[in-house]
Amino acid sequence: QVQLVESGGGLVQAGGSLRLACAASGGTFGGDSVAWFRQGPGKEREFVTKISWFGGLTDYADSVKDRFTISMNNDKNTVYLQMNNLKPEDTAVYYCTLIKYYDTERIGAWGQGTRVTVSS
Repeated sequence: QVQLVESGGGLVQAGGSLRLACAASGGTFGGDSVAWFRQGPGKEREFVTKISWFGGLTDYADSVKDRFTISMNNDKNTVYLQMNNLKPEDTAVYYCTLIKYYDTERIGAWGQGTRVTVSS
């Protein structure tokens, strides 16, 4: 099974931007869709956004709509999460994983995640 590796996290001030990357090690996403989840301090892991392998369908949690943008490169081996106008409540460890697009059922393993800290 393809392994996904997250990167790009860091410390940013509120209102700033970060771009996260989710890379498929050793190949492509293998025809599967990809989602980003996050887990904030003391919170449960929650869905953030997803993108389909085919056709570029996307969906977003209400809390990030109009601020975050998910995209997939043409080689279909990296998914990006552009995060703009970051808020302190976006502070979390961000994870990407393989999913079935229509019901967001997770079919891949969790990676190590990448930490995003937004200061006020």
